Amino acid sequence: MFLTLKNSDRIPIVLLVIRHTIFIAMGMWTTDKFLRPDHAAAIFDHYYGLVGVGKNIVYVLATAEAALLIAFLLGLKPRLSYGLVLILHGISTLASYQYQQYLHPFENNNLLFFAAWPMLAACFALYILRDLNTWRICTNLCNCKNKVESNT
Repeated sequence: MFLTLKNSDRIPIVLLVIRHTIFIAMGMWTTDKFLRPDHAAAIFDHYYGLVGVGKNIVYVLATAEAALLIAFLLGLKPRLSYGLVLILHGISTLASYQYQQYLHPFENNNLLFFAAWPMLAACFALYILRDLNTWRICTNLCNCKNKVESNT
């Protein structure tokens, strides 16, 4: 079915799938912050140097992250929401480098950290191709499907 579509018709489908799979992965990390705030606080301490982040701060950050991810999933303000997701995931990916997870891939569970790189590439692709991402809730609600978004 999809193979018979023109390339220009396939791109929005691919971007939709990328957006949804990024949402699933990041949504699990956000859910973890709500369910295990102590674990999230330990990650903030170890990887980001944010010592003493309490449960209330973790809940506030998780709520903001959840709101961002919902906007991202719906395709609201793609320049902003896709850009912030790219930046957040980029920071997360690079934060692991300072603790040498990438330099010692076969120790502990360090090999799992390499999964962050293709997801970062997917975030980047989605951000760069955001104007071609016409299968978005906001696009359809505004009755402007296939309209190129001009720098918003």
